[in-house]
Amino acid sequence: MREVTYREAVREAMREAMRADERVLLLGEDVGRYGGAFGVSKGLLEEFGEERVRDTPLSESGFVGAGIGAALGGLRPIVEVMTVNFSLLALDQIVNTAALLRHMSGDQFGVPLVLRMTTGAGRQLAAQHSHSLEGWYAHVPGLRVLAPATIEDARGMLAPALADPDPVVLFEHAGLYNLKGPLPEAPAPVDIARAAVRRPGRDVTLVTYGGSLGKALEAAAALAELGVDAEVIDLRVLRPLDDATLLASVARTHRAVIVDEGWRTGSLAGEVAARLGEQAFYDLDAPIERVCSAEVPIPYARHLELAALPRVEGIVAAALRTLGR
Repeated sequence: MREVTYREAVREAMREAMRADERVLLLGEDVGRYGGAFGVSKGLLEEFGEERVRDTPLSESGFVGAGIGAALGGLRPIVEVMTVNFSLLALDQIVNTAALLRHMSGDQFGVPLVLRMTTGAGRQLAAQHSHSLEGWYAHVPGLRVLAPATIEDARGMLAPALADPDPVVLFEHAGLYNLKGPLPEAPAPVDIARAAVRRPGRDVTLVTYGGSLGKALEAAAALAELGVDAEVIDLRVLRPLDDATLLASVARTHRAVIVDEGWRTGSLAGEVAARLGEQAFYDLDAPIERVCSAEVPIPYARHLELAALPRVEGIVAAALRTLGR
């Protein structure tokens, strides 16, 4: 067991994948000489060379399209988009081509592409670098959407994503890159089809993912001091959602609070709430609560940014409301 950061865990996963399979390459802005905008790919250029670690022009539509072409040509590309906001410049390539090609080709072609991108706020990078648009991609059939919230998942999700014959979008919350924790020398395989129960409980279910997991766990600890035993579910896989784990949890606790850094309107939290309402209505003893970001562009000023994001005290208050307190 050794202590690593989330950033180092992602880097280690890429290094091992590239050592194991010569078809794996990394494309993106500044991924080579600069080592990635968030320092995730430092050292990979020196080890694998410019053929497999390629700095691209500042053109998301261009290099995502190149990644799709490389995947169709038999390679296993990892394409890094600096932030989710910038991925909107490649929506046509991602949604109209990568996600749909298996369907459009009558199952003749798949696009085994892994698209890594940073998401989330909390670092004073203002609106164009700070939004959480994971729910947009989770809306699209043909994509698998992952959100590793722990060091183990950051290290372990890449290999099964690369083995998937269809495109996988992997969201890394920028606020997690400096997170430190233990990682086994031989990490166990990660299931990229199931949610995880991060804290068992009996009174209320807190459902979240990515950068909000830490807040949910902190809220659960605060609730425990008030005599409330909260269960924390880490979705991990945003498409396809693991309904079974969610329904089993609500059947135990009879209450649910969904924490989502995305905006409330049209959010992934709304989808989770709808599924619980449809499939677990008679298990619920209180209305479902949602804790989301304020319906504003993420501000630059530190105090305003923090006020716009889900907060621990807001999660605690929502959970208490489900208990009539």
